Amino acid sequence: MKGKIHIIDDEPVIQDVLKRLLSSEGFEVEISSTEEEALAKHDENDFNLTLLDLMIPGSDGVKILKEILKKDPNQIVIIMTAYASVESAIATLKLGAYDYIQKPFKNEELLHIIKEGLEKRRLKEENIRLKEALHRRYHFQNIIGKSPAIQKVFELIKLVAPTKSTILIQGESGTGKELVAKAIHQLSPRAKHQFVAVNSGSMPPDLLESNLFGHVKGSFTGAIADKKGLFEIANKGTIFFDEIGTLNLETQAKILRVMQEKEFMRLGGTEVIKVDVRIIAATNIDLRRAVLKRAFREDLFYRLNVIKIDLPPLRERKEDIPLLVEHFIKKYSEENQKEIEGIEPDAMEVLMKYWWPGNVRELEHCIERAVVLTKSKNIRVEDFPDSIVNPNPMEQLKIEPVDLSYFLEENRFPGDIFSSNEGSTDFKWQIENFKRELLIKALREAKGVKRKAAQILGLKPSTFCEMLKKYKIEE
Repeated sequence: MKGKIHIIDDEPVIQDVLKRLLSSEGFEVEISSTEEEALAKHDENDFNLTLLDLMIPGSDGVKILKEILKKDPNQIVIIMTAYASVESAIATLKLGAYDYIQKPFKNEELLHIIKEGLEKRRLKEENIRLKEALHRRYHFQNIIGKSPAIQKVFELIKLVAPTKSTILIQGESGTGKELVAKAIHQLSPRAKHQFVAVNSGSMPPDLLESNLFGHVKGSFTGAIADKKGLFEIANKGTIFFDEIGTLNLETQAKILRVMQEKEFMRLGGTEVIKVDVRIIAATNIDLRRAVLKRAFREDLFYRLNVIKIDLPPLRERKEDIPLLVEHFIKKYSEENQKEIEGIEPDAMEVLMKYWWPGNVRELEHCIERAVVLTKSKNIRVEDFPDSIVNPNPMEQLKIEPVDLSYFLEENRFPGDIFSSNEGSTDFKWQIENFKRELLIKALREAKGVKRKAAQILGLKPSTFCEMLKKYKIEE
């Protein structure tokens, strides 16, 4: 069978002619004479195409058309009309009809229109299938991206989720570390149990420990009843420590004990409580460096760093920006009951050029703001804040303070920036090293293009090249 066609016409002669013609062409045919019959058959069948007469006794072809398209927006409807109703037939095209044909019609002409209509439907359905396939491929547990970097993260999540291993997620703020943790939990055997997120740096140590381990009545002022801690609540599930690098050393030691012994005691209590919890931790700092600075326990670091997932910053996966923008436009259009169709090309160009220090979170806030403020059907450049349209190039470098202790403890020195006979001091060393780091960061951001790197720093290309030689920075 080539497909299933619904004929809605009250004239027996037309019904007979169309059924013979279409059946001989290999189509399955259903016939309706009234509105009630027609709509009932559309509820019961999946038609590929509908031939609808405008003049149905006791009804209105336009009304039937609207009802059919309401039930099936992809339905191909060809209007059949007498010469006197051509104007009405043309009006139905604006309502969603595919085409119209005048009675009496030539068989070849009708078959040609039907063939074109079915081809349009096939292409439309194929396009929908492709979009759904792309959505499945590029949307993974609420994480969106098609770049090789993020696809690698998707594959790693699939591999580690079914295991019992501890996971360390490392990435800048706003890259989606909690989304990755939730994805791992949801794809694991623990999915039917609790996922508990702990914001490690948002509360004082005493309160954090009370939240983690619980307490017994009377253990401190205000402890008016026994309270379960988050470790108990997450039993057989997953506990996620966001920004674990902010924990103090004492709390780190207690978490390490839970990981090693799978047990703990509530604050002020003597009962040992056993737990089976998978730990996923996230950090936006270099924990190895924190270990060197004695701000993070080395034994806890190695316990956490069993499997590490590095989340790339948005500036390193810019091909994902259009997908993310489309997702956020749809999300915030629905939330704010606005009909935003998309984004203007020049507005997308602005987003592609910006370096997104706040990563996906910053992009989401930018699109939410644009959706709320825009007066157009498409987001425009003027809907973005000036900080994104005309950014300060120096902010692109994300310069962090130079920590001399890090270099000293790891014996990392940036070369002979100045000789020992210059009477250098630690302060001067840091200043010179800071300059060198500026040059290197600019080169990295410019992907090795010296002229662009010089422009970022506001230097002449010749001055920039001289400084590269001075600080012995190899290409």
